[in-house]
Amino acid sequence: MKKIDLHIHTVASINDSDFNFSLDILKKYVETLKIDFIAITNHNLFDLEQFNIISKALKIAVFPGIEIDLERGHLLLIADNNEIEDFENRCNQIKRETVDSNNDLSIKKLKEIFVDLRKYLIIPHYDKDPIIKPEIITELKDFISAGEVSSPKKFIYCINNHSSLVPVLFSDLRCSEDISEFPPRQTFIETDDNSFRSLRTCLLDKNKVHLSEKSGHKFFQVFEDGQIISTGLNVILGERSTGKTYTLKRINNLFSNIKYIKQFELLETDEEKDIDKFNRLLSAKQSSISETYLSDFKLVVDDIINIDKKHNEKEIENYIDSLLKVAAEEEKKDVFSQATLFNESKYSETDNATLKKLIGSIELLIGNKEYREIIESHISKDTLKRLIIDLFKKFNEVEEMNRKKLWLNSIITNTKKELQSFTASSSIEEIDFYRVLIEKEKLKKFISIAELIKSERIIEKKDIRRFQIIASTQKFGGAQELLNKCGKKAKFSDAFNQYENPVEYLDELKDIQILEPTDYYKYFVDVEYKILNEHGIEVSGGERSEFNLLEKIQDAYQYDMLLIDEPESSFDNLFLRNEVNEQIRDISKSIPVIIVTHNNTVGASIKPDFILYTKKEIIDKRPFFKIYSGNPSDQILKSTDGDVISNYQIMLNCLEAGDQAYKERGKTYEILKD
Repeated sequence: MKKIDLHIHTVASINDSDFNFSLDILKKYVETLKIDFIAITNHNLFDLEQFNIISKALKIAVFPGIEIDLERGHLLLIADNNEIEDFENRCNQIKRETVDSNNDLSIKKLKEIFVDLRKYLIIPHYDKDPIIKPEIITELKDFISAGEVSSPKKFIYCINNHSSLVPVLFSDLRCSEDISEFPPRQTFIETDDNSFRSLRTCLLDKNKVHLSEKSGHKFFQVFEDGQIISTGLNVILGERSTGKTYTLKRINNLFSNIKYIKQFELLETDEEKDIDKFNRLLSAKQSSISETYLSDFKLVVDDIINIDKKHNEKEIENYIDSLLKVAAEEEKKDVFSQATLFNESKYSETDNATLKKLIGSIELLIGNKEYREIIESHISKDTLKRLIIDLFKKFNEVEEMNRKKLWLNSIITNTKKELQSFTASSSIEEIDFYRVLIEKEKLKKFISIAELIKSERIIEKKDIRRFQIIASTQKFGGAQELLNKCGKKAKFSDAFNQYENPVEYLDELKDIQILEPTDYYKYFVDVEYKILNEHGIEVSGGERSEFNLLEKIQDAYQYDMLLIDEPESSFDNLFLRNEVNEQIRDISKSIPVIIVTHNNTVGASIKPDFILYTKKEIIDKRPFFKIYSGNPSDQILKSTDGDVISNYQIMLNCLEAGDQAYKERGKTYEILKD
């Protein structure tokens, strides 16, 4: 088994935050974490002189590589040492093509520069930002060796998903003096050979890549001394002030995208503050759900917000008045007012928005590679090409006709002005009947949509253990409720008087200067967000904190790791056993979970996959935190330097207050039982 890290930076390029490379730090990194071989992969450049210095200084295999900005994503390209001069020349072309941070390489250019991509290790950012797009991966699938991920969670997901690339986890390390602790993100491969050929072979096989040396995919390394934890559920035990929370903080600092629930975080001793905090939480969630639910309605409001119904009515009145006036003056017309263009109407332009959408859709079908096989099973690429050519022709015809209409309209307008300047005769008022009619229909549709939006309904219903979340819509009951919604000083009485008439109501909202036009949609319906207990009653008191914990644990599915520090500090044992333990067990099947506890209900009853025990030792008058670890069933726990400790004694001392207290408590329970 070999430990590899093929993503290391030694030069600060324009795409990097500035850092000063330290060869001593790189040496220390390789030695401390016992890495067998590495690759130097700087952004869009390869420094051969520096690479040779590094290769001579390290006692392991070092491969030349480059991290390329490829079409808005990152891709590692690594070469064998036997063609290093050729590799340098090709990398210099990359450097010239990416002279600033906005220059990305295209796939076409990548192939032009490196020609035979099969000679290299190609590793895209697969489940790691900035990610290489799926269609790019599809196009390069014949050359890709593996895919880089950002966490053990994503590594395990790729291992279990038969359609995913072979995952690799690398440090992405910038070797500078200011590193306080090395990131434990490396990959183990099943080989005894340090050759480039062996490396390529292993990275093509999911069975040959692992997160840890001896335990495959069930464990991964967290600290540079070789300390591992389970990819499932871990419990950290220890006496007071022995480094349990310190250990959690170290893990939090070394990994990204972590959900960290700190000790006492959810416990508020002040009742008023607790209620206020909970209400602010509800308000935020209510606002989020409201925006999601009303997003389409917002588009409707934004579309009709500039329609002026009264102005349109006035335009029609003016048109009719001018028409009657022109008819009455028919006998008095002079040579100018009798000209055809004197009362000529303008040409209406044809809207080509639908054509644009159709062309965009066909372009998407033609360019899509991910679902190419499905698309071509129904319609051939040649047919799509002929279709898009015809659509472009039609688009050009419409555009040409619109330009002609614009040209004619300018002639009509200028001619009418000239004729009107030589006569006292009245002319017919300009009006765009098509626009007026469309806007009238839009307002009618808006009224029906607004009435539907105001219907009372449940829009979200979710269970979190014994709690139920219900979000529902309801009409505003008065001007005060609108004022509460606004949260600012404003007068809503006039607006609410028109609440049942959507168009007039919107006009009244427009008159409230303090309101932003982009927020008008929020005042048509109220979204209520409730959290109920198992009896259907809104939560109160301690239930608020219990719900917050369960929701935070549930929310951890969006993260790569969950850390919880002493939940028993804030909650009773029945709640922990009946509600929390099962939820934590469930989530640990998806992401690594680490819990610090002194409590038997959490520490033992939760049935962890792995145990860590922290112990404080004084060395040279300085405190040092040591970690022992092992499986719950192991008789002894071991430290990374080979020391052992009794698992039985740890359990008794940490969870039961010692052997004597455990026996005495057992006698008491027996007496009470009898």
